[in-house]
Amino acid sequence: MSRSVQYTSSPLLASRTPVWRSKFVVGAIALAFCGLGARAAYIQVFANDFFQRQGEVRFARTLDLPATRGRILDRNGLILASSVPAPSIWAIPEDVEVDKAQLQKLAKLLDMTTAELSKKLQDEDKSFVWVKRQVDADIAKQVTALNIKGIYQTKEYKRQYPEGESAAHVVGFTNVEDNGQEGVELLFNKDLLGRPGLRRVIKDRLGRAVEEVGEMVPPVAGRDLQLSIDSKVQFFAYQKLRDSVIANRALAGSVVVLDAITGEVLALANYPSYNPEKRQNLTGAQLRNRALTDTFEPGSVMKPFTVGLALETGRVKPQTVIDTAPGSITITGATIRDSHPHGALTVEQVIQVSSNVGTTKIAMQMPASDMWATFSQAGFGQKPQIQFPGAVSGRLRPYKSWRPIEQATISYGYGMSASLFQMARSYTVFSHDGQIIPATLLKSSEPALGVNVFSAGTAASVRKMLQMAAGPGGTAQKAQTLGYSVGGKSGTAYKQIGKGYGTDGNRKYRSWFVGMAPIDSPRVIVAVMLDEPSAGKYFGGDVAAPVFSETVQQTLRMLGVQPDMAVQPQIVANATEESF
Repeated sequence: MSRSVQYTSSPLLASRTPVWRSKFVVGAIALAFCGLGARAAYIQVFANDFFQRQGEVRFARTLDLPATRGRILDRNGLILASSVPAPSIWAIPEDVEVDKAQLQKLAKLLDMTTAELSKKLQDEDKSFVWVKRQVDADIAKQVTALNIKGIYQTKEYKRQYPEGESAAHVVGFTNVEDNGQEGVELLFNKDLLGRPGLRRVIKDRLGRAVEEVGEMVPPVAGRDLQLSIDSKVQFFAYQKLRDSVIANRALAGSVVVLDAITGEVLALANYPSYNPEKRQNLTGAQLRNRALTDTFEPGSVMKPFTVGLALETGRVKPQTVIDTAPGSITITGATIRDSHPHGALTVEQVIQVSSNVGTTKIAMQMPASDMWATFSQAGFGQKPQIQFPGAVSGRLRPYKSWRPIEQATISYGYGMSASLFQMARSYTVFSHDGQIIPATLLKSSEPALGVNVFSAGTAASVRKMLQMAAGPGGTAQKAQTLGYSVGGKSGTAYKQIGKGYGTDGNRKYRSWFVGMAPIDSPRVIVAVMLDEPSAGKYFGGDVAAPVFSETVQQTLRMLGVQPDMAVQPQIVANATEESF
């Protein structure tokens, strides 16, 4: 029998509830609803853009559409550098599902070890990692065939360089991000790069685009660039330089070919070189563009400028006799010598036999300020206007600091420094009627406008001397070539070792030749340098002049220049040794 309970008589219910408590509860509930309403208004009205963006981050993506980098062409339209499609392999590490056999196959395809590949797939960033950039198309197809979950591909572009190592120092190369790193690729990077496009898409959790949002911005391809370089001349010059460096066991070498009318660079090559498409384990010696970055004491190739100044100022004439006996001269306690005593020489013969004594006697008739001004006008001590990466200015100290012995040695190329490119450009003074003209890497069809250094008459007189230097009785008879008259000046300079030039048996040399052809109406200027030839010959007329000869002959033929000589020149085996 249940006991009845009278709830209405419960003392708990009989007690009066305070009014403030019920009001507090109702107020708290109302306040909570107000807060929720304010939060909803904030999210949906005031901060709508922020939360919309946060939502899109989780499913919407902006994809870059890569632009094709502009091509680099030679003067005839042949390709020096171009871009080709190259798929890149990437992964979402947290989504990758791969067994041991698949991992091994993938690693083999990508030329990686299994350990290297496993490390990439265990990257700290679980949402994205590059596995291998810019692989061949057939490799990409084989990777797709493996059907590994979490491994994807994207389209990129890879740079190709058909001329390989012969044009490497001119063209340069790009990195994996398609940005120029060396050479023309770096110099004109903004023009070549183009502008990437944009594409807004919605992606699923696997990174696949399932819907396109908004309008696509198409990519803008980079601008093609046409250089002054002639790829055939470039290849031939590089070949002959390489052969000479190897045959003479030289440390390195460089060659520059200029159009004597327009100032265009037809070829610029260095050895050792490298393949721009295979840059593993490269050394600084391979990468360095020696023709522009390395400076040397030029030696006897400076003598024509000293003599040209003396002719221009009327201090001497081509037939003025200079007594060089007894083959030496002492200035302020220092003795300057010729390789052989020559006795009385005309000014023309001073250049022909490369007499240090004769050049010094001519130079000491002139103020140091005049020599400095002429050398500066010819581009020495000035950074080349070509603005090529790494181009240097060389060294030509202010004339006020020259002592008499320094004025004497500078007159024949010691106590100053220049690059091979500077030497090549400086000889436009003699090929272009006394004007120094700017050099350019871009194709140009107009004759260059120069700055007067000498008169046309002085330039013609010096050209005749240069022809004598490269002819019978001269120091560079091996510069002669079949069918074309040539002129130029050889140079052999001691390399500085510590604070001096070493001693007999321990000396190192740099060998030069700078010249032009055809001599009466020059079309090309060719400058050649070999660094430390060690096969027994080191005179510029022996090791650099033959490279000049072969390069000039081939270049003039390619340019369609008619021969100006009917018979083959007779090259005398026993050329005059130059003084240095």
